[in-house]
Amino acid sequence: MPGTEDGNRPVIVWFAQDLRLADHPALTAAVQQERPIIPLYVLDDEASGPWAAGGASRWWLHYSLQALAADLAQRGSRLILRRGNATTIIAELVQELGATAVFCTRRYEPCASADERKLKNHLSQRGFDFRRFGGSLLYEPETVATKDAQPFKVFTPFSKVCLAQRVTSSALPTPAKITTPSQWPASDVLDDWVLTPRTPDWAGGLRECWSPGEAGATRRLDAFVESSLDEYHTSRDRPDCAATSSLSPHLHFGELSPRQVWHRVAPFASTFPGGTEGADSFLRELIWREFSYHMLYHWPTLPEAPFRPGFERFPWRDDEHMLAAWQLGRTGYPLVDAGMRQLWHTGWMHNRVRMVTASFLVKHLLIPWQRGAAWFWDTLVDADLANNSASWQWVSGCGVDAAPYFRIFNPILQGLKFDPDGTYVRRWVPEIALLKTDYIHQPWLAPTSALEDASIRLGENYPEPVVDHAFARRRALEAFATVR
Repeated sequence: MPGTEDGNRPVIVWFAQDLRLADHPALTAAVQQERPIIPLYVLDDEASGPWAAGGASRWWLHYSLQALAADLAQRGSRLILRRGNATTIIAELVQELGATAVFCTRRYEPCASADERKLKNHLSQRGFDFRRFGGSLLYEPETVATKDAQPFKVFTPFSKVCLAQRVTSSALPTPAKITTPSQWPASDVLDDWVLTPRTPDWAGGLRECWSPGEAGATRRLDAFVESSLDEYHTSRDRPDCAATSSLSPHLHFGELSPRQVWHRVAPFASTFPGGTEGADSFLRELIWREFSYHMLYHWPTLPEAPFRPGFERFPWRDDEHMLAAWQLGRTGYPLVDAGMRQLWHTGWMHNRVRMVTASFLVKHLLIPWQRGAAWFWDTLVDADLANNSASWQWVSGCGVDAAPYFRIFNPILQGLKFDPDGTYVRRWVPEIALLKTDYIHQPWLAPTSALEDASIRLGENYPEPVVDHAFARRRALEAFATVR
């Protein structure tokens, strides 16, 4: 297409983790160029290094791209798919199309940021325009700092600075028109990428639970605000209640922007007449997401190395048998097992249970947090490098703001407090579903008659605890003493 008239030279909009059309600054800016637009997605597994998308994320990506392509098609446009090195592919496509510019939404993962800088340098040296826009965060990481112009290491003061800045800019509308080129470049076929499982097909639970794409994200946000927001502050820790937003995968893939979420929820916050604590609590969770990206941006080794250097000498245990018991939900602790089974079936786990299961792995079993983070990365539909890394380090005690770092969640007490009737456990651990509520979180204490009535044979159809809680707690505290 080189040699075409200047007004027909296209702008490439490089989609990545921004798979939507509304509130998309890069797309809006491209439309304002009044040139043909080439929407492009590049599947570049090599650039992500060890953090290429896991199985559950790839399943979500397939359907999210499918939805984005359909949304573009409704506007007469199309999504071009290419697979390989993104820098090379985009540079070649610019030459092939005679494009004037490449616009994209800024990313913050170390590999992604490096790719964007590399592509910018390559195109700029050749006279092409490359622009990155915000859109994935409420606040760019370098714009939130302490009074000494240093990055924050504690969440509470970080959140206060963010909340003081407010979010005043409105979400951008979906472009009314997307100008198309007279000729389209070649595109891969999405099904040829084989992002979804074939044999065996383990994604049945994911299909039951999720509707990837911008429309599905909007529906889920509306449903949450209308049905759960008011009581969010009191119910958010209850895995037996459908009280959380479940927006995390939609936010990770950019099917919904945090600014859209903020403006949908903020009018219900306590600063407005009739506002609720539920909205306040939810907005703080949105700020925690910002804090995780703040950490990853300023400390790019967060996914691999402990933030607290002293933890490099922590006496971890590599026990494959115990790791497998945890992964399969066969630890003998019902709340832990319920969470791990929910994760495998749905690609998602309730946040309170994420903390309990993570704490169990690293503190009861002393298995390195990186092993748990890798499992979550492969099985979560909302696997997000910033959130996954910051949260695992926080639970493990080696991260930022992990006070007290030696806190050990008791899975029995957590179950009694947050799943008091055993509803959550009964759903995901059906082999003990008939057990009386008094014993549902500690079946090993049930009398023989109660076990027989519930058809439970400990050690056979449900495991004995893989480790004694009191022993594990003492052992963990001794281990933590080595890094005090």
